[in-house]
Amino acid sequence: MSALIIDGRVAADAYVELADDQTPAGTPCIVPLARWLEQREALQASGAPIAVRLPNTAEVGTIWPLLEDRPMIELDFPTFADGRAYSQARVLRDRYDYKGEIRARGGAVVRDQLHNMLRSGINAFALRDDQDVDTCLTALSDFDLAYQPAADRSDMPIVGRLRRRHAAV
Repeated sequence: MSALIIDGRVAADAYVELADDQTPAGTPCIVPLARWLEQREALQASGAPIAVRLPNTAEVGTIWPLLEDRPMIELDFPTFADGRAYSQARVLRDRYDYKGEIRARGGAVVRDQLHNMLRSGINAFALRDDQDVDTCLTALSDFDLAYQPAADRSDMPIVGRLRRRHAAV
């Protein structure tokens, strides 16, 4: 990945990809869900911050107790037509009130989708080498009005107007 955007700013990636035969050496690491499920106790014993990469097929509700204390959860967006990771992000933020970093990665992390990902609760974006960081940063503020609630808790001006109208009656 060429660049990382976290909370609307370009950031260095503190996490390293942990190979299957490696053990954490005190640095923050990312492991796939399968490894986390198999080696959770050993990985936690290392004392290193461990993030988990979820496949978009994972059912968040069934594995939440094993994820809730992770500092970062990475969601996979493999193709443009597959939106399951959007649902995973909403479930993490809305149902479980997850406060850590939710990172989007994969081929479908593209400029045109970043604002939708942000609205779904994703706050970090691992960009591909062929993407321009500045262009992607502007995508996060493409829209300034929201008409329905979302995980990003944006103000919804239409809801405020309706409330004021009903209060005046």
